[in-house]
Amino acid sequence: MILDGQATTLKRMTYSEMNESDLRVLAVSSGKGGVGKTNIVANLAYALSKRGKKVLVVDADLGLNNIDILLGLVSKKHIGHVLSGELNVEDIILHGPEGIHVLPAGDGLQELTQLETEKKMMLMDELDRVSRGYDFLIFDTGAGISANVTFFCSAAHETLLIATTEPTSLTDVYALMKILHNNHSQKKFRLIVNSVASEREAQGVYRNLTAVTDRFLSGVSVEYMGYILYDPNVPKAIRQQKAFLEIYPFSKFSGCINELAEKISKEKPKSGEGNQPYFWRSAFQAK
Repeated sequence: MILDGQATTLKRMTYSEMNESDLRVLAVSSGKGGVGKTNIVANLAYALSKRGKKVLVVDADLGLNNIDILLGLVSKKHIGHVLSGELNVEDIILHGPEGIHVLPAGDGLQELTQLETEKKMMLMDELDRVSRGYDFLIFDTGAGISANVTFFCSAAHETLLIATTEPTSLTDVYALMKILHNNHSQKKFRLIVNSVASEREAQGVYRNLTAVTDRFLSGVSVEYMGYILYDPNVPKAIRQQKAFLEIYPFSKFSGCINELAEKISKEKPKSGEGNQPYFWRSAFQAK
């Protein structure tokens, strides 16, 4: 029985069987909303799929539909039906552009915003079961620093953080890193800077962040992953509910996404702290 406040360590499903397919589990988060995180996830998944990778995107902003709407996908089935035992994960998977698979979060379901430990375990067991057929499993987390957000970040092999040039974006990314480090012993992060005018501007954001983390978060490392140039056509693609790369494949924005996808697709799962050989693992306080 799990008691309130009890420190619980979850380590399930050794990674030995999955190493054969080199499954990589990525969590994409931001701390702050409105920085283009879900749009990046959708287009990164699209670019990875174009490279022949099998991708499952999990809308981990539970209780709010995001990525399925962004890609023009419609379904009345969602993660809530899996957690209630009504359906299996396979029953709710949506098929998106370029063969992307999407697991919808469900809309307006407040009970999903604060999942109990048992429900999280149930969901992860289901994802464990279906993940063997994929090269990438991507969690598109919600904004903020809720228990759901930190759970999905700590359950992944890698956490990709999305920031912009806005000071509030940087402070919120730092706050998320601090919680993941202090409460979940996470030490490695990767940064993507979105909606910039130049790479120089993106590197300035990276330097500002690492100046703070180097001073206040001992042992934490932040890898500069890349940048995405501002494009005025992004809102148009969102309104059309299509992947930006599908409509504007030769834009600078698409070029940046493709560079990221190329880099990620050629990497192997990393080892070490923050990337342990388990499909999911999390040490957290049960609330």
